Amino acid sequence: MLSYRKHVLPGLTHLAMRQDQLLPYRRRAVAGLHGRVLEIGIGSGLNLALYPEAVREVVGVDPSPELLRRAERAPHGSRPATEMIEGVAEALPLEDSSVDCVLTTWTLCSVSEPETALAEIRRVLRPGGGFRFVEHGLAPEPCVRRWQRWLTPAWHRCAGNCHLDRPTADLVVENGFRLERLETGYAKGPRPMVFMYEGLARPT
Repeated sequence: MLSYRKHVLPGLTHLAMRQDQLLPYRRRAVAGLHGRVLEIGIGSGLNLALYPEAVREVVGVDPSPELLRRAERAPHGSRPATEMIEGVAEALPLEDSSVDCVLTTWTLCSVSEPETALAEIRRVLRPGGGFRFVEHGLAPEPCVRRWQRWLTPAWHRCAGNCHLDRPTADLVVENGFRLERLETGYAKGPRPMVFMYEGLARPT
């Protein structure tokens, strides 16, 4: 499994996340970002070329050194200054109140402790800062939820700890955030894997 996670999973993750149908989600997620931005789970850097001019610096955190190397080589156009850091969402290597915005795109599904990760996001955000996210997770229909819960124990072992059944919006609200915007719905693909949450939240 260690060899799979180091040599195979990063490439599979990059291929899966570069799907064209995900680009509109990414564009909406980065809209409105400004100042110093922390991107948790930056992966292979697929968002970097999309950042608006109002962003002056991006700090990218990811547990995979292989994906971080891809991010450093990612096409960037006129992207802002970047710093890549190997680390995890549950122990962010940043000071308190040090970023204006936090971004996650398909990240909270795979962190080991989402409650701790959300507490860390609150910690590093400056007063008035925003947390923007695009995540997939628990669907509203009981039949889809049953499939998600049945598939997740095997799925997370081969998909980088990805959980199909996390109630993203509830987790955000229950861990110290107020939702300013939330949109949900299915993307194209197998329903247990593509129920999307798009949101903007601020610490309460």
